[in-house]
Amino acid sequence: YITELLGGDKYVSCSVVLPALCHLQHAMNISDDDPAYIVRFKAAFIKDLNQRREKINLEWLKVATALDPRFKDLKCLPRAEREPVWAKLSALMKGEEPALQPLREENPEPPKKKTALLLMGSDSESDEETPEDSTVERYKVESSASLDQCPLKWWSEHTAVYGKMAQIARKYLGTPATIVPCERLFSLAGHIVQKRRACLSPENVNKLVCLSDWWKKEK
Repeated sequence: YITELLGGDKYVSCSVVLPALCHLQHAMNISDDDPAYIVRFKAAFIKDLNQRREKINLEWLKVATALDPRFKDLKCLPRAEREPVWAKLSALMKGEEPALQPLREENPEPPKKKTALLLMGSDSESDEETPEDSTVERYKVESSASLDQCPLKWWSEHTAVYGKMAQIARKYLGTPATIVPCERLFSLAGHIVQKRRACLSPENVNKLVCLSDWWKKEK
């Protein structure tokens, strides 16, 4: 459904999943004007959607949505969940991988000596803004891209401006929203590589797959 909603047969990045889920949640809100069968359908739809949502990697999708210049305002998330996304992106810029869940420690309070050392170094280091933080802030105030613009193309045009963030964006936005394109590619390759054509080289298989895709676009 997400693929059809946001582009049909075109490539759809995983960054559109959260905005699409937000749209579906609003579209499936039960109103007083809905007949009984519509109410039952919406209730069943929302129940199934919530079950599917529990199985997806929401942390990955949140970062991918923030890195999509079309949805970087994060309006699909509650306000309380937006700032942690930018904090994680800043950590990724510094080469860190923050834990998704807070770690449980048996002794959460450090010894007094260590606490004093931490307080002594806090004024000189933590209050200074790093280049990575300034890059994230510049991206946050950047104007959003139009909905019909390709996010990967946008980052390609802004690589010189954002540097490492563009590399992180390609990593997250390169993940497709659904496995439909991959399944179609496997089906097409299965029709090409048959018993009578088992001697085809990988290079020729790639060329035939590309030719088949180009031929469909020409039609």
